[in-house]
Amino acid sequence: MNTEIVVETARATLSGGIPFPEVVRRLIATGVAYCQVDYVALRKTFHSATGEVVTTPIPYEGLPPVAAEYDAAGLRAAILDSQRHGRQYRDLTRCAMEASSSWSSTSRPRRRSASPSRRQCCCRRTR
Repeated sequence: MNTEIVVETARATLSGGIPFPEVVRRLIATGVAYCQVDYVALRKTFHSATGEVVTTPIPYEGLPPVAAEYDAAGLRAAILDSQRHGRQYRDLTRCAMEASSSWSSTSRPRRRSASPSRRQCCCRRTR
């Protein structure tokens, strides 16, 4: 996994500089197996299949607090809306934080699809 490509892609995502399908393409090409998004700590952690890890911050200011209760339908709607309408990552982050409680979102890029399906996007409770 090329750390420079992961960090550059994460920065471009945060700035809205590249569309989601290009983000997925770059991450797969550099060996990212999955990415965990921690809205409490405001960071993304990228994992390779060989155990390499790269962590990048989510440095947005003015985000809402993470929701007290988990809203699966709200989180799913935010993800689908972002994919279907090309919303900026900041908007997705805000919506996900309002719906996600103390959960981390995990997506696993696949080679055949530019956007995650229901099976590729799941949530795991963090402690």
